[in-house]
Amino acid sequence: MSLKTAIITGGASGLGLAATKKFVESGIKTIIIGRNEDNLKEVSATLGELCSYKVFDLSNLKGIPQLVDELIAEFGAIDILVNNAGINQKKGFTEVTDEDFQNVILTNLTSVFVISREVAKAMLPKKNGCIINISSMAAQYGIPYVIAYTAAKTGIEGMTKAMAVELSPDGIRVNCVAPGFIATNMSAKALDNDPLRKQKVLSRTPMGKLGSPEDVAEAIYYLSSDAAKYLTGVVLPVDGGNSIGF
Repeated sequence: MSLKTAIITGGASGLGLAATKKFVESGIKTIIIGRNEDNLKEVSATLGELCSYKVFDLSNLKGIPQLVDELIAEFGAIDILVNNAGINQKKGFTEVTDEDFQNVILTNLTSVFVISREVAKAMLPKKNGCIINISSMAAQYGIPYVIAYTAAKTGIEGMTKAMAVELSPDGIRVNCVAPGFIATNMSAKALDNDPLRKQKVLSRTPMGKLGSPEDVAEAIYYLSSDAAKYLTGVVLPVDGGNSIGF
């Protein structure tokens, strides 16, 4: 049986890195895409021959079709795409400029559409494949100071369902993971500097604690595996109950 091949955008840090480790441990040939070559190189070297990398800025939409062509030429058919790369910006609603808003939408939503479209074109002839998008609690309820991020992640969930309806008849499953509050360097910095916000996060999370990046990686892996072969169009919260908490 030949190895599966996966692309993980933003696969060298945070949740993307946890997913990359899980995929490699599970014997999946994993190509990580990001902007920081030092990070990518280090992760690839640490994880060994099943992990390769490509330096690419996904906000360069025009370059994405060529990127996907190059990846297929080098690594063969793509079985799994994990759209994890994203940026965030914390700013009051009236302070957000048009440019701020467009930048976040470009990276977090438009580039996901473009790379998914290009990978789907390659998956369609073999009538098999799996695309996993990453959402956020910002799409489940209102969170202040992240208007562009919220718009993008809400778009991701809608796009997941629309993609699933169109692509699943041809054997391509499309699902979404919505992480809750996960203990990463980025969230630690945000929450430790804001005790009130941290208290609010924990008080509305029924399990009373932050999740780990591995919790999210396990969900991504599950949705990409044959164990989830009858799941498509699903938004799976991995959040300790945060999205249903009071």
